[in-house]
Amino acid sequence: MSKPRGKPFQPGNKFGKGRPKGSRNKTALLSQKLLEEHAESITRRCIQQALRGHTVALKLCMERVAPAQGERRVRMKLPSVATAQGVDIAEERIVQLIVSGDISPHQGGQMIEILEKRRKAIETANLAPRLEDLEEAARNKGW
Repeated sequence: MSKPRGKPFQPGNKFGKGRPKGSRNKTALLSQKLLEEHAESITRRCIQQALRGHTVALKLCMERVAPAQGERRVRMKLPSVATAQGVDIAEERIVQLIVSGDISPHQGGQMIEILEKRRKAIETANLAPRLEDLEEAARNKGW
């Protein structure tokens, strides 16, 4: 019978739990030390190669000089979303912002997804007491 996958030790392992999470092995530590010792010369060489037109070196340098920008933050005023009707009005406002070009369709879609989750939470919160009342009435009538 073979050992189950993912369990390299038998129960009662006398040698401890193994290496702590996040710790690095000797090879990784040695590699990191070597890179740190030669970081300046490696960087200079990469820049020289980039200046000669080596595309990979150029890409590496550019990623350090001008990193890719993340998605820009969006600020917008929306009505209260405390009710399903408020969520509906907020979604309409987002559609208007998309159409006017103030936000991207992707950003608008993400916001609408968030609002739809809010609507579901509101509807669930509103339906739960009503369902409990119906169940109580059914128990009282002996159904």
